[in-house]
Amino acid sequence: MLNVVIFGAPGSGKGTQSELIIKEYGLDHISTGDVLRAEMKNETELGKTAKEYIEKGQLVPDELIVNMLAKVLDSKENSKGVIFDGFPRTIPQAKALKVMLNERGTDVSVMLNLQVDEDELIHRLLERGKVSGRSDDNLETIKSRLEVYHNQTAPLAEYYIGEGKHVAIHGMGSIEEIFGRIKEAINAVK
Repeated sequence: MLNVVIFGAPGSGKGTQSELIIKEYGLDHISTGDVLRAEMKNETELGKTAKEYIEKGQLVPDELIVNMLAKVLDSKENSKGVIFDGFPRTIPQAKALKVMLNERGTDVSVMLNLQVDEDELIHRLLERGKVSGRSDDNLETIKSRLEVYHNQTAPLAEYYIGEGKHVAIHGMGSIEEIFGRIKEAINAVK
């Protein structure tokens, strides 16, 4: 199985690039953000709890995410592989993901780290907020989300470097240019 973790700050292009990877390699897509937004829209207990954290620009607790992920993974057992978009976000989540995948006879193949300048991230997120109307794409929440990302999530790069799975991807330029860099990284581990 080809299992890809796509990683980067909010606004780095994870969702856009995930769609291209899915088309190119036939992978299933697990976007924690999409699943959480659906849960919030349906006003499930998980959705209500998650919404409280997200509206403050905080990460949803690991236990909620890990339980949700295990359920989603089990529904995709005949897959060519999975792209994880928005998960893991912490080292404990990365370790939990490794255990879940190992129990299923597989592992993370590559972790793609989309690297984008902070000013560009803020610009992209503000623009996305204008287009999508997402309530979490306002300047105050964006700054909080980026701070959370840098403090809690960025150490994941070091974890995956230690695992030999990390590939830094320059995330500036056209969508096609960035995807070209991603294909090189994936093809090297396929």
